Amino acid sequence: MSSKSRDLYVGITNDIRQRAWEHKNDITPGFTSKYRVHRLVYFESFKYVGNAIAREKCIKGWLHEKKVALIRSANPTWEDLSEAWFDGKSLQPIEF
Repeated sequence: MSSKSRDLYVGITNDIRQRAWEHKNDITPGFTSKYRVHRLVYFESFKYVGNAIAREKCIKGWLHEKKVALIRSANPTWEDLSEAWFDGKSLQPIEF
């Protein structure tokens, strides 16, 4: 997740649509609500949670510049990949 000024948040979830909605609506106080980290700019999917946790730890250990390069490789314009998932404050049914 990213703010407009490119503050980054890395995390894992078992429901990416729900988690993105929570970020966009500042459901949990903390870093993401303070810095308005509301845009999903990159994500990966894993079959096994252990692999997702390992990847999260790896990426969290990177310098900001390396995280930016990863995002740019898949989403060079930093579009909000979750924009079509929501209608105002509600989740929209969507197939991946």
